[in-house]
Amino acid sequence: MSEFNAIKADAQIRMDKTIESFKADLGGLRAGRAHVSLLDGIMVEAYGSMTPLSQVGTISVPDARTLSVSVWDRGLAKSVEKAIMESDLGLNPASDGQLIRIPIPPLSEERRKELLKVAGKYAENNKVAVRNIRRDALDGVKKLKKDGLISEDDEKRFENEIQKLTDDAVKKIEEMMIQKEKDIMQV
Repeated sequence: MSEFNAIKADAQIRMDKTIESFKADLGGLRAGRAHVSLLDGIMVEAYGSMTPLSQVGTISVPDARTLSVSVWDRGLAKSVEKAIMESDLGLNPASDGQLIRIPIPPLSEERRKELLKVAGKYAENNKVAVRNIRRDALDGVKKLKKDGLISEDDEKRFENEIQKLTDDAVKKIEEMMIQKEKDIMQV
């Protein structure tokens, strides 16, 4: 039994991490409103290496349609501005010394549809990851049965428990996708 509990716990942890990863992916997709997580994936050339934007300045949201980055080292302002422009977010930052303002343009219908496709791809990739975790867990259950550590009834019950974990994780991903779709399509 403890072997199965270890398999189940491992599957649960990995599925939770997959859901968190999906949540982070969705956070990077802008839905027309300013949010600090929009800039999470941006890396800045700083002191000879690529550094996350959050480590070279303070990101804030002065209003619903604007982000601002207060760069700690004035010398990095140009580098931060360049990194934001080169990102695939379609943003045009305006520098004012150490403060960089980033207006968030309203999304066009075409851009909204593109974002939905990207979000859908993220959702599908994460569902596949969850199913791969399920397969690994089921392989572990089969091995327990083969090694004679559990009965056939236990094997079926354990497979059902793993399937329930999988169904729950996929349902969470789908619910998050539906919510993101509403956010993106909201004008």
